[in-house]
Amino acid sequence: MKFDKKDLLLYAVTDRSWLKEETLYDQVEKTLKGGTTFIQLREKNLDEDSFLQEAIQIKKLCQKYNVPFVINDNVDIALQMDADGVHVGQSDMEAGSVREKLGPNKIIGVSCQTVEQARLAQKNGADYLGVGAVFPTSSKDDAQEVSFETLKEICEAVDIPVVAIGGITKNNLTQLSGSGIAGIAVISAIFGQEDIQAASEELRNKTYEMVNK
Repeated sequence: MKFDKKDLLLYAVTDRSWLKEETLYDQVEKTLKGGTTFIQLREKNLDEDSFLQEAIQIKKLCQKYNVPFVINDNVDIALQMDADGVHVGQSDMEAGSVREKLGPNKIIGVSCQTVEQARLAQKNGADYLGVGAVFPTSSKDDAQEVSFETLKEICEAVDIPVVAIGGITKNNLTQLSGSGIAGIAVISAIFGQEDIQAASEELRNKTYEMVNK
């Protein structure tokens, strides 16, 4: 899939903590209806078969809305079901070896917290970077915070787009204005909300304003 910086405006990372009576598929469809521009399927506790089946379904849904779909960490599942790409952390495989496995046309995102990590990820073939946590977050137990200054330095140090992640809400996202990011990646600000579609719509509009200031 052709991938554009604009696709990173509102990047939703799935989390089944807030499913209640719904399926993940239903919740992803709601956020897509609300204007989410990128989906990452993140599953830490599903067995491989269930993960694979879910990934195949959600990929079809993303195709319907013409939105890029990547898998968190699991390169083998991404290969098996032909996802648009993967997102890896610093402790996972290096971008270079992920690129070797996936080939030249897939999207690779890498989590970074320092300018050095960002430059290395770009050099090794990353297409975009996820930088955070930019605010305190409960979604990741081991998340270390990244200052606004560091976020800005990373955006200036690389030529590939950067998304900010970690503790971002509709109330604090304007604080990221002027950092140089292409968009925001969120979990609870979408999937933890009562009305997922409306929350997505509001976040998208506010992020668009913030990025284009």
